[in-house]
Amino acid sequence: MEPFPEYEDYDALGLAELVRNRKITAEELLEAAIARAEARNPSLNAIVDELYDFGRDAIAAGLPDGPFTGVPFLLKDLSGALGGFVQTRGSRFFADVVPPDDSTIVERHKRAGLVVFGKTNTPELGLSLTCEPQLFGPSHNPWDLERTPGGSSGGSSAAVAARIAPMGSGGDGFGSIRAPAACCGLVGLKPTRARNTMSPYSGEGNGGHSCEHALTRTVRDSATLLDATAGPGAGDPYVAPPPERPFLDEVGADTGSMRLAMTTRAPNGVPIDKEILAVVQDTAKLLGELGHNVEEADPDIDRESVIPTFRTISAANIAATLRGHPAGKTAGPDDVERVTAAAARMGEEMSGADYVRATQAGQRLGRQMAAFHNTYDALLTPALGTLPPKLGWIDMMLEDADEYWRRVFTFSPFTVWFNITGQPGITLPMGMSESGLPISVQLVARFGDEATLLRLASQLEEARPWDDRRPPIVTG
Repeated sequence: MEPFPEYEDYDALGLAELVRNRKITAEELLEAAIARAEARNPSLNAIVDELYDFGRDAIAAGLPDGPFTGVPFLLKDLSGALGGFVQTRGSRFFADVVPPDDSTIVERHKRAGLVVFGKTNTPELGLSLTCEPQLFGPSHNPWDLERTPGGSSGGSSAAVAARIAPMGSGGDGFGSIRAPAACCGLVGLKPTRARNTMSPYSGEGNGGHSCEHALTRTVRDSATLLDATAGPGAGDPYVAPPPERPFLDEVGADTGSMRLAMTTRAPNGVPIDKEILAVVQDTAKLLGELGHNVEEADPDIDRESVIPTFRTISAANIAATLRGHPAGKTAGPDDVERVTAAAARMGEEMSGADYVRATQAGQRLGRQMAAFHNTYDALLTPALGTLPPKLGWIDMMLEDADEYWRRVFTFSPFTVWFNITGQPGITLPMGMSESGLPISVQLVARFGDEATLLRLASQLEEARPWDDRRPPIVTG
């Protein structure tokens, strides 16, 4: 039997309370997490760097007093740097890069008392909504091992859903927290642009599209972690509007009667799975029963510009990234995957004016959504367009990059929209498919207004709890 059988019954705050009340030690929690990693990770390929002794040493050195003191935590192997340890970014080209210092957000994770004990799998440079890098191989969804756990935070989503750790870090550049959370039945909050700093290594990610946060099982864990990490770093190019009060205070707070919009029309016009549509409709009905005014309302935005805007800005950033190897290396044809290489070529071929036009198109989308929110407090959409696809379908080794992106945005048409506008969005596991896979919805609020999302999300969590659902890899 794995140590501390009750480990999986608690979220991160619950485990921290046990440590605080001396009902269990941080050492015992870490060994419980490691035992589950050793038992379950061989099937999942979620953890790609075991940092067990690093976690043990951190506890032995003494942990700071924070909201998560003693809680095991996993870092995505992409943007949150752990000083002195390889940061591959899921790429053979960067597999030898060792950042000298922790990034600011990792410093804040540690300050909150979290115990880092591993790094999780990610696609190359985070450029996918699945997690199938050539460097480490695919991660598997604990609900169905033949399916993707989503990406790019797919290792974290698989590990958290499998109850190896109660939380794992993630980043979201076009859905990379929200999509894997939806695939694995977790809470996936993409904060407002610049809510969490990317200092000191970056000013912004992917032209401002990327945000750092985490995948959690409960809304309160997501809110508390955001309280611990939010805020600018020295020299940041811009900052998010400060919250009126701690994010945790919004969990369970009175929502009042909000005016909510619902749309199931994807920006790129792709059809949405019928089971997903049913869960969205059911969630809308529940929100009405909870006292909100929900009406169908489709935001008046430049739909045709959403995906081209993302692809232009992303391609330019990939090209710059591949030119920025710390050792000055140049990427050869065998160093990166085909979709990465195609994106870099696109970035090299575009002009500065092309990039500026894309940023201006994104800014127009932001203003259009701001106008929409003059009427509506939040927008309800499907989280995904399809159920999690089989591994191999969204393959970064495809020869046809346009076909690759067509598949990506058939699977997840609603997420990138809000990376471009910078608004906060959250995916919540509000249902299950007939085949036993989680189905999630997405809620999106005004720029800077995570408070509304957390109030609504916690209200839905209380009305339709989801944390008692466990994937087959946990239940056996």
